[in-house]
Amino acid sequence: MKKPLLILILLLPFLGSMAQKKVSFSTIPDTTIPSRVWILGGATAALYGAGLAALNTAWYKGYPRSGFHFFNDMGEWNQMDKAGHVFSAYFIGKYSREMWRWSGLPRKKQIWIGGLSGFAYQSVIEVLDGYSSEWGFSWGDMGANAIGSALLISQELAWNEQRIQLKFSAHPQHYDDPVLQHKADQLFGTTFWERTLKDYNGQTYWLSVNLYSFRKESRLPKWLNIAVGYGSQGMIGGRDNTWTDEHGIPRDYSQLQRVRQFYLSPDVDFTKIPTRKKGVKVIFQVLNMLKFPAPTFEINSKGNVKLHAVYF
Repeated sequence: MKKPLLILILLLPFLGSMAQKKVSFSTIPDTTIPSRVWILGGATAALYGAGLAALNTAWYKGYPRSGFHFFNDMGEWNQMDKAGHVFSAYFIGKYSREMWRWSGLPRKKQIWIGGLSGFAYQSVIEVLDGYSSEWGFSWGDMGANAIGSALLISQELAWNEQRIQLKFSAHPQHYDDPVLQHKADQLFGTTFWERTLKDYNGQTYWLSVNLYSFRKESRLPKWLNIAVGYGSQGMIGGRDNTWTDEHGIPRDYSQLQRVRQFYLSPDVDFTKIPTRKKGVKVIFQVLNMLKFPAPTFEINSKGNVKLHAVYF
């Protein structure tokens, strides 16, 4: 195809929009603007492509590939990886849905296109897992992806808002035992960001409920949430804490107990804090993916109870 013709095709949606009523760039329109639909579609494809390329480099590089296969990992990592899939699908869908408001598409189309984006992106990753000899295509992961997207879409359709949000917090773990620390470095990486993203021992996933949205006649602060969290510690392997190191020496750390942790804590819904500044609103949307540090009640699978003055 000749370049002038290609450029013309790429410019068609923008040329067509010139005949429409001019709308400010930052305005959320009440009717569909085709040029914005094209822009968002292209931006979404570019972002997803770049994200998958980065993931391929950061996650799959150095691992051997294989033919497509399935893998049952439901019993691994005390299901912390499944919580991560639910959160990721919800998070990607949530901000994709917010982005599609700018297009002016009918509300339900925005919800379905945006909401399913997280599921679609995670599904592509699952297919990539299916070709990795270290992992495989997991129906458990796919189910978790579907739950995350369903949580977002169902609330948007029912209430046109997210009354129940998923949030995340992390505090990477370190071990005094050099053997444990070396194994953790191999599994989860050595940098802060690698540990934050990969180390299930330091992650907590939260279901944060906005109280006012369920009782709008009350005097409760509109920003006040109550959050229930789930985490786990003591995991140096997917199913147990035994392995053979790179020198062929068997390691048995079964004495390190794999403990599930459950939390209850107040939280903040930043999007319910009034502001007219659009930049601040964007910052609040981003902050809302993180659990606000606050006093937290913890009970774990060993029956121990703790009260944290501040937990994140």
